[in-house]
Amino acid sequence: MKKPCNHVYQFKITLDGITPSIWRRIQVPETYSFYDLHVAIQDAMGWSDSHLYQFEMNDPKTGEAVEISIPDEDWEDDALAGWDVKIADYFSIKNPEALYIYDFGDNWEHTIKLEKILPRDEKAEYPICLDGKRACPPDDCGGFPGYEDLLMTLSDPDSEEYEETIDWLGDDFDPEHFDPADVYFDDPTERRKFILR
Repeated sequence: MKKPCNHVYQFKITLDGITPSIWRRIQVPETYSFYDLHVAIQDAMGWSDSHLYQFEMNDPKTGEAVEISIPDEDWEDDALAGWDVKIADYFSIKNPEALYIYDFGDNWEHTIKLEKILPRDEKAEYPICLDGKRACPPDDCGGFPGYEDLLMTLSDPDSEEYEETIDWLGDDFDPEHFDPADVYFDDPTERRKFILR
């Protein structure tokens, strides 16, 4: 039997190491697993979910750091399976922060901070993106150094790489633009089915 959702968790997700800051504020049901939260972060930030991810945070029962992701049998990996771990068992006002890493090659690190636990609004559909600033870097741009190079190229239409970069990104990429109304959240259950095929 599915547990009823009476509360929502409000998180601020900040992409570390970039100034001005790139961030999102979302609300998700208290019943979410870490895998569900991963999908919501991907959708809110604008990532393509085409790479591995990992959460790192302290277990509130032991105080020890744990890794939560998609365990890989080919690795010597003792990470917990994200879909088996509920956010409500780890996040609290006393234990509010986690590190979220997306794409171990580009190594995009995000600070995840629980801001509030609120009563569920019966009229709302969750998850919700409330706010945010600036566009997410494109996947596979080379991490922070590659993204800085990309922004420099975009600022110089006379550079040799400008046309090639525009062809790759598309004409509508604006690093300063973000509108929470444009965020569409996938069903994490459906996305998980795709992984487990």
